[in-house]
Amino acid sequence: MRVRAIILAGGEGTRLGVLTAKRTKPAVPFGGKYRIIDFALSNCVNSNIFDVMIIAQYRPHSLIEHIGAGGPWDLNRDFTGGVRIYTPYKATVSGWFAGTADAVQQNFSFIKRNDPDLILILSGDHVYSMDYSQLIRYHLEKKAEVTVATIQVPLGEASRFGIVDFDPDYRITSFVEKPSNPPSNLANMGIYVFNLDILSKMLWEDHLCQDSSHDFGKDILPNMVKDGQYNVYAYPYSNYWVDVGTVNSYWSAHMDLLANPPMLDLNNRGWIIHTRTEERPPIKIESGATVEDCLICDGSVIENGATVVRSVLSPGVHVSSGAHISESILLTDVYVDRNVRIERSILDKRARICSGAVIGGTDPEDLQISMIGKNSVIPEHLTIEPGALIGTDVVPIDFLSDRVKSGDRIQTRRLPNEL
Repeated sequence: MRVRAIILAGGEGTRLGVLTAKRTKPAVPFGGKYRIIDFALSNCVNSNIFDVMIIAQYRPHSLIEHIGAGGPWDLNRDFTGGVRIYTPYKATVSGWFAGTADAVQQNFSFIKRNDPDLILILSGDHVYSMDYSQLIRYHLEKKAEVTVATIQVPLGEASRFGIVDFDPDYRITSFVEKPSNPPSNLANMGIYVFNLDILSKMLWEDHLCQDSSHDFGKDILPNMVKDGQYNVYAYPYSNYWVDVGTVNSYWSAHMDLLANPPMLDLNNRGWIIHTRTEERPPIKIESGATVEDCLICDGSVIENGATVVRSVLSPGVHVSSGAHISESILLTDVYVDRNVRIERSILDKRARICSGAVIGGTDPEDLQISMIGKNSVIPEHLTIEPGALIGTDVVPIDFLSDRVKSGDRIQTRRLPNEL
């Protein structure tokens, strides 16, 4: 049984704020040393699936650089699978992908090459560990034409997902995409197994439908369920899974890694999350520093008198003496100067926080995350309230006062050729 995995990695991820200003959502760093797409890729190779296609679209450059030839995932193969990345092209007929099904349709000549039996369609922007071989075995045992992985989510978040219901045999009886009043909390995970012939048929029918948005969750799957003649089954999944598509869910997923025990165990040597890493020196923690319940990556320096609590520090982060960081995520090469206070904040790569600045805060009644964009410089003694957002490449002259209020957005006022 030959399985080809298709990872949809074209998401713009506008709800992630500054994190997707210069990169696609699957390329957003996660957990200190990983990218979000590493979880889908690692799940594939850990499930002995080595034939992987990645369909990219929005700002794919950092994603392409990260994947490279696929070596870290043992996917640098020429004749027995491997990883290949496909991006859209402008032409008179085909343009940017209209939806997830359109992304697959536009690349279907590559997908069906060499006649795989099953097509495993995955989202590249979810954090989880799943053995896809069990999903495929379930699909075959049910004699399904399509199998949809499902998971229970909090009812208050169910409107973000496709919601399904099924009969006692797990055959899906209803499928509603992102309902304003969800009838249940059983959510579509964006993981599908299609028989190749059924996928080909449904894509062609969807392509001919002028009213379709050409999306699996909005069109193809609801239409198949409504038709009633197709064997569409739900695969119930109960382990850790999170769609990190919003700032709060991204932050919360990092806090899950710091729980005791962690909700997702990155130390599980039986299910390694592979990634591309760069050589950095060992972590340096000076005498007198305080570090509690953190993930600290190579190349980080925490000076004497600094305090870091319940936070994730990516490679090369420098925390100076007197700084206090709590419940925050600092990406690669962030520099925190002396006597800075950072709480419940996300700082993108190479942000520099000058001495005495205060960013974010902790309110048990209201979770608001402050964000600092890539390459931005926060001036001395500036206060950034919880929920404020500082864009990319912002410098001290872009600030008009010594306080950025909650909900404010500060962008650079410089022209592109001045950056």
